[in-house]
Order: sequence, then C-alpha cells, then structure tokens
Amino acid sequence: MKVALIQLDSVWESKKENFEKAAVYTEKAAAEKCDVIVFPELFATGFSMNIQVVAENGYGETASFLSALARRNSINLIAGLAMKPPGDGRVRNMAVVFDRKGRPDATYTKMHSFPLSEETEKFVEGPGTVVFNIDAMPSSVFICYDLRFPELFRDVAPRVQAIFVIANWPSERKEQWETLLRARAIENQCFVIGVNRTGIDGNGIGYPGSSGIFGPAGNIICTGNATEEFISGKFDPYETDRLRDAFPFLKDMKQVRMAATYPTLS
Repeated sequence: MKVALIQLDSVWESKKENFEKAAVYTEKAAAEKCDVIVFPELFATGFSMNIQVVAENGYGETASFLSALARRNSINLIAGLAMKPPGDGRVRNMAVVFDRKGRPDATYTKMHSFPLSEETEKFVEGPGTVVFNIDAMPSSVFICYDLRFPELFRDVAPRVQAIFVIANWPSERKEQWETLLRARAIENQCFVIGVNRTGIDGNGIGYPGSSGIFGPAGNIICTGNATEEFISGKFDPYETDRLRDAFPFLKDMKQVRMAATYPTLS
C-alpha cells in the first residue's frame, strides 16, 4: 500500500485555490503509483467557522470535485469537508472516502468538536465510527480532536489494518500530535496515518505539518516537516496481522468494571 500524505497550506476560505493545489498533488500521486491520497481536515477552506462559506448542502461542490479527481486519476481519496446532509440543516465536519472510480465509499462525522473554538456551536457531532476498505485494506478514519480519545480507536482496531487521522492540529501542541499518533499505533497494533495542514490560517493560528505514517509497532515509516509538501510512504497492511499473531495483546483486553465504593470511617 502506497499512501500520499498532502500537507496542504490551505488558502483561507478559498475553495478555488485549494482545489487547484489538490488537483496538482493528485496527479503527482497517480504518476507515482500511489494507492490512496489523503488531504487534511476542511482542506478546501481551512478551519473556518464561517458556515456560509465552508458548508455545502449534501454532495456539493467540494464532494463533486473530489469524486471527479479520484475517478480521473484512478486513485482512492480521503479528505475533510463541511456538509449539511439532505434534510438536516445542521453542519457536520466530515471525512469523505472515494474509491478509484470516484464513488463515495464512506463518510465519517467528527465525534468530538474542539471545545476551545466555535466548533461546538457551529457543528453537530457524529454518531459513531466507520470501517471501510481502501482496495483490500480494512480501514477507519478520525478527525483531529478525536485523536485524544483512545476508546474510538479501540472500537475499530479489531476490524482494521490502518487508521487515518486528518487534522488542523496547531503548532503549539505539535509534540502531542506526534506522540498520540504513535501511541494509537502501538496500543492498537495497526498502521496510523496522520495528515495535518501547515501554514497560518485566517485566525492567525500556525500549523506544524508533521504528517506521518506509524507502523503497528510504533515505527516511523515517513514523516513531514513544517512546510507544504507531498509525502509518500509504502507499507504492507498484513504487517498488522503478523504482529497481532505474534503478540496477541488485543485479545488480552478485559471488561473494566467500576470498583465498589465504601463509606470512609470517621
């Protein structure tokens, strides 16, 4: 499996300019025989709370563009966008997955809105996790702040070989981003692919990039720096299965029960 990680410096609220960048990178990924290309959270606008600009009704302009891009380049594609599903006026921060023919293979709505922003007010949180295939590789995807909640990853771990995380994760918490990606890979014994944006957004917040692929033992397969760049990494998805067979730690998980409490003696 060869993955292209696109550390986009998203132009603030400019879908046209970000579409142009995405098209160039996707053509490069196809030329380099990548199986899947991954863009950050809300790649086409940046982490803007300007709902009138970022959100689209159903499979709108951004989803249609991504579908055509995947089909034209015969590549699997994962990217973040804001959507109002049909019949629902609430906005969702979503990851969409398209197969090589441009067909929508899966959608995931971010389950944890970031509380130190307006996201909790502007976006509705998702109902649950998803599992899908990238060609023959069982996979899942999460978005940014979800990374801090290991129970989400544990929920899908037995059913997947790889987990993708798309983000707008700020520079001041760069070490936490890198540490949590590696931790999620180690504790779930699967590949974790993190794709973060770079640059400074319209709110003056800086982003470190630091995208990368971590193997099921926590080994670094590839990593990016702080600039907009195309990163690619190759791995064997079945390494997940081999490691789990050799070290079946996931099978040792036990149901946690609340300990009984007793009144203290005075």
